[in-house]
Amino acid sequence: MKVLVLSDFHGNLTNMVRAVEAESPHMIVHLGDGWREARQLHGQFPMLPFYQVPGNCDFRPSEPAEQLLFWEEKRVLICHGHTYGVKQSLLRAGYAAEEENLDLFLFGHTHQPLVDMRGKTLFLNPGSIGDHFRPFYGIITLQNSHLDGHTVPLV
Repeated sequence: MKVLVLSDFHGNLTNMVRAVEAESPHMIVHLGDGWREARQLHGQFPMLPFYQVPGNCDFRPSEPAEQLLFWEEKRVLICHGHTYGVKQSLLRAGYAAEEENLDLFLFGHTHQPLVDMRGKTLFLNPGSIGDHFRPFYGIITLQNSHLDGHTVPLV
């Protein structure tokens, strides 16, 4: 399974569409800050499973700030990251990953691409797909119960 991870669109629907077309994923995960555009993206690719959480700029108080997903036997938390203070450090995120026995922690908010293995948990921040100078996205693969992740510059 190949999952396209997007965050921090900030109005740049064109970049999101380009990433989907470049990767042909099996699923899309949106990590916030671009709720409306993400819904439009899902409308363009309705056949792909789609998950999203709101970011600090989305003003969606009725939506849950995070979701726990299960991909095969893997435990995956998706969030924007602002509720875990990820701009300061990953300490709170690390505690949450340990407490929830997570295999994968997906977050955005910082606009900085990151892939980091901490204990048994893979942390991935796809960067900002909406960045006008250095747009990035993330790819997660799950094959034979093995999770892998990397970030990709949109060219």
